[in-house]
Amino acid sequence: MLVRKLAELRLEHRDLDTAIARLSIDPNVSDELQITRMKKRKLRLKDMIAWIESRLIPDLDA
Repeated sequence: MLVRKLAELRLEHRDLDTAIARLSIDPNVSDELQITRMKKRKLRLKDMIAWIESRLIPDLDA
């Protein structure tokens, strides 16, 4: 279950990265508020990905 969720989050993170890049390049569509929201979502996804990865990978120091 966590592995599937991790894959979904990585896909959404990658899609957001692509969308942000496209919006940033096109000056006619440049909506700073939308880009900012997308970047915040991308950061939340990154945190969620890191959390899930930490659950899947055992702590070697323990």
